[in-house]
Amino acid sequence: MALKTIPTDTLKAGMYVVKLHGPWLEHPFWRTRFVVDQDDVDTLVASGVAAVDIDTQRGRNEGTSNGPSMIAIEADAAPPCDIASLQAAGSSGPPAREPTGLRDELARAKLICEEGRALVEAMFGELRMGRSIVLEGARDLASRIDDSVSRNPLALVSLARLKTADNYTYLHSIAVAGLMAAVARDLDLPTEQREHAAMAGLLHDMGKAHVPLSILNKPGALQDGEMATMRQHPARGEQILREAGMDIPDVLHVVRHHHERMDGAGYPDALPADALPMLTRISSVCDVYDAITSNRPYKSGWDPAESLRRMATWQGHFDVAVLKSLIRVLGIFPLGSLVRLASDHLAVVIAAGEHPLAPPTVRVFYSAKSKAQVFRRDVDLASAKDSIVGIESPKKWGFRDLEQVWMA
Repeated sequence: MALKTIPTDTLKAGMYVVKLHGPWLEHPFWRTRFVVDQDDVDTLVASGVAAVDIDTQRGRNEGTSNGPSMIAIEADAAPPCDIASLQAAGSSGPPAREPTGLRDELARAKLICEEGRALVEAMFGELRMGRSIVLEGARDLASRIDDSVSRNPLALVSLARLKTADNYTYLHSIAVAGLMAAVARDLDLPTEQREHAAMAGLLHDMGKAHVPLSILNKPGALQDGEMATMRQHPARGEQILREAGMDIPDVLHVVRHHHERMDGAGYPDALPADALPMLTRISSVCDVYDAITSNRPYKSGWDPAESLRRMATWQGHFDVAVLKSLIRVLGIFPLGSLVRLASDHLAVVIAAGEHPLAPPTVRVFYSAKSKAQVFRRDVDLASAKDSIVGIESPKKWGFRDLEQVWMA
């Protein structure tokens, strides 16, 4: 590898970029290693990234003709950047969050989750018995979810993630509603769209009420026929809501299209990116994040920080700006993330840093070296000598109910 740092305004199409000198959240690219075409060059120059590193052996050099084949280079390109490696860029990230009372809001959020679970379960029950649903309760719940998120975006979404395989279907709707409301606020969407975001998240999976429980709760992989049945739920959900009197286009679009992808490979209609409005793009990101961080009948949930890191590698799935917004909302180490510290201790994230990329506050509780519990202590990594060196899997260490550590 022959690296050279050059000003962004001297970048030429055909060069192989290996590093962007600027925070990942502030530039519009998934990857930090790729061959640029002229559109990429124009976008980078406009983005404010001051300089880039190029590999002159794998792409065009300054003043030379095009380097190796772009197709060959793309096939050999490095994976997208690791979110955990972005911590150092925090000081130049988005504005700091206003101080809020997380503990106070956790109490309110717990009540919303309990009452919301009961409401969603009741709606599913009505549909399974062939009855129509009444949406007034859902409207009121969506408003309370949005209010909670406006006070503190982390409380409700962190609580709603703590679900069992048995109540996944119901609390998943609460979690997605909270996440969508939080992202809509972060993106500063118009008031009307912010109001619709929580409602859309709350109702997005209503079609699953017509999926047999033997499929919905199957502990193993679905067969082709079962998967085909499962994939009918978005269209069934749209039909259910229309019959119940829902006439908000934003909400109906989310319900039918939350499994679409930016590359057109989603379902049920394989829509291209330009046919996906913003709330639908938000729903795709939030639905997947909550799904992969939750315990399901067929798998244990992934660690929140690991989930964000993996999602950043799935090219074609998501709107880049929306995923970055979710990371701003949650931080690169969301509440409840299990991390390893330089001191060889394991800790759980209990509070976000000043801004999304800044070091969080963690609760140290375990020694990775001696494999034993240690006296619990809270450490603000922004001012401590210790630091996060990696993300750990709770399953690997045999930890269960980590929420008892971070919520204590």
